[in-house]
Amino acid sequence: MTTPSSPLTHFDAQGQAHMVDVGAKPATRRTAVATGRISMQAATLALIASGTAKKGDVLGVARIAAIMAAKKTSDLIPLCHPLALTRVAVEFGLLTADNAVQCTATVETVGPTGVEMEALTAVQVALLTIYDMCKAADKRMCMTDMRVLEKHGGKSGSFVA
Repeated sequence: MTTPSSPLTHFDAQGQAHMVDVGAKPATRRTAVATGRISMQAATLALIASGTAKKGDVLGVARIAAIMAAKKTSDLIPLCHPLALTRVAVEFGLLTADNAVQCTATVETVGPTGVEMEALTAVQVALLTIYDMCKAADKRMCMTDMRVLEKHGGKSGSFVA
């Protein structure tokens, strides 16, 4: 249970979970950047890099999945506000020294609440899609290091990790 002075905002005065009322907050430009990685065998990374994975263009499909997931975050995360996103950009880096793929998602909106959850959801679904498309070749893939790198806009201002 939380108290009125608690920084946790998804609880009412009785300690029950509720969706925060953002109706009175001004709409401002909000941006969040999140990242994560999936580690794999070198041969799996080579399949992704060469575009010869049996299921096709792994990173292309993962990019579309990430964008779709960002748009559906409020359907996946309880108490998350539905937002009209103005931009979702997803980038992948092949980390050959680490046998990993790094995913970075940038999400933007003009609204009364931030987009950190949308950016994190985009990254996680992108990495899950990579796993799904490559699991026949490598079941030991491991997703790690998901985190918000930065956020801008809103009452709390900017955060840069």
